[in-house]
Formats: sequence, structure tokens, C-alpha cells
Amino acid sequence: MSMNKKYRGVVVPLVTPLTDTFRLDEAAVERIVANLQANEAMPFVLGTTGEATSLPLSVKKAYVKKAARLKTGDTVLYAGISSNCLEESVDFANYCFDLGVDAVAATLPCYYTLSESQMKRYFEQLADRLNGPLIMYNILATTRMSIPVAVIDDLSYHPTIVGIKDSERNADRLTESLNLWANRPDFSHFMGWAARSAHALLAGSDGLVPSTGNLIPVIYRDMLKAVEEGDSEKAFYHQNQSDVFGHLYQGGRTLGESLWALKVLMQEYGFCGTTVMPPLQALSESEETQLKTALAEVLVKEEIQM
Repeated sequence: MSMNKKYRGVVVPLVTPLTDTFRLDEAAVERIVANLQANEAMPFVLGTTGEATSLPLSVKKAYVKKAARLKTGDTVLYAGISSNCLEESVDFANYCFDLGVDAVAATLPCYYTLSESQMKRYFEQLADRLNGPLIMYNILATTRMSIPVAVIDDLSYHPTIVGIKDSERNADRLTESLNLWANRPDFSHFMGWAARSAHALLAGSDGLVPSTGNLIPVIYRDMLKAVEEGDSEKAFYHQNQSDVFGHLYQGGRTLGESLWALKVLMQEYGFCGTTVMPPLQALSESEETQLKTALAEVLVKEEIQM
């Protein structure tokens, strides 16, 4: 990290806390955001971790409104606008900007397989109609498509497109990306591959988007500070902590199952309940108990206070 870009740092993709009747739990939002603010992390609502593709528009709008009300002067607020319908993404993005969201993020639509030219044209059509900045979001695991680095680079010169969040697990792609954008003052690279967080920051990435930050954002605050101070040993110490906590809820589970498991861990410390939006479902009570026991053991081992 060598530049103080506007879009940088630790950006946590928030879970969507839900009541038993599948409405937004606004009190839980307050607790989750307060935890981020205490640890110098920025909120990103309605991303993959937030179950955004399953939420009704009413819940999405309620979440953006609540997050905007909690925004402080030093907060950069991000919101996901991904949809298979261009018009829906445009309308929702501009709704977000009207409420005070600073930047929006969008994946590719994921029903049809798109050619490179279609990918490029889609993001151009989206960006041309937005009233604020757009961050592209590459996530092969859910869209089943990878946005080529060359396509992203072409789009990086669009006046409305300010960055890329890349969750693809590809070391060569990461190296190529940072060679292109680490020293670009007008374009930010966010690492969405948690296992390479410290590596990416040390190599010039501008920020992280770690789902584990919902539970323990201090790990990523301290990782970022270590990188800024040139202390790679300390940065990789915090990378190991990230790996350990991430494995607690992700290991051996599908992405959807891990989102429920993350909420189980968050409930243990009073952040939110465990309700997930269908089609996601809770797992067994025994698995819930095992998760909470494992969390307590890891907290002691890693000497982290909640």
C-alpha cells in the first residue's frame, strides 16, 4: 500500500441480520456497525455475505437507510447493487446514492454466460447511468464467470468506475492485477480472497473485504497497520489469525452454509440472530453447539478479547 486513495482499507461485507419473520433487525445493525467503527473498518451492505440475491427489495432499502443513518463523517459506505436486470441495478444504485452511499458494487449478471465483449459493454451501460462511483466485483464462485484482467483494465478508465473487488483464487491473476493498478491513483484494488489478504496488501493492494471482519474486525485493522509500518512478520501473524477464524465457519461447508455458521458465531457475542433468508437454511443444533465451543477455544488460543 503506497497511496492514500479514497477507496481503500478494511471494508467488511456485512451479514444481513434478520428477525424470525425475515425483516431487517435494525438493533442488530447498530451493534454490528458500532463494532466496525470501533475498529476503523468500513461497512459494505448487501454483498455476497449479506445474502443480497435472496433479499426482497423492502429489506434491501431498509438496510441502506439504516446504514446511512449510522454513517459518521469518516465513514465510506458501500452497497451492493447486483441484479440480473440492468434497470433494477441502476434504479437501486441511484436510490443508494440519494441516501448517502459513497460507492456501489456490482457483479456480472449470472444467468447467461457472457462473452468478454458482453461483460465490458454491460459494465459500461451500468456505469453510464449511475449518479456515483462503481466498483466492479469479480466472484467466479457465484457468477461462474471470471472477468478477464484485460477487460477490467479497459473499464478502469471509465470516469465512473473506481475499483475492483476480486474474490477469484488465482495467484497469477493477483500479480497481474497489482502490476497494473497498485500505482494507479484513480483505481483501487480490493482483495476478496481472504487467504491472501496480507500478501495482497504487501504487494500493493488497496484494501480487503473480509467476511470474518463481521466478527473480529480488529484482526484486519491490525494487519493493515502492520503493512503500513512495513512489518511483514506481524502482517502474516494476523493472516494466520484470519485463516483460523475463517476456517471455523467456512471449513467443510458450502458458501450458503458458512453464512449461517457466521451468524451463529456472531450470536454468541450478541451481534445478531442466526436467521438466514431462504433458500438458505439453518443446520443442526449439534452443529451450532460445536461451532460455539470451537469459537471459545480459538479465542483463548489466539488471546483475543471480544
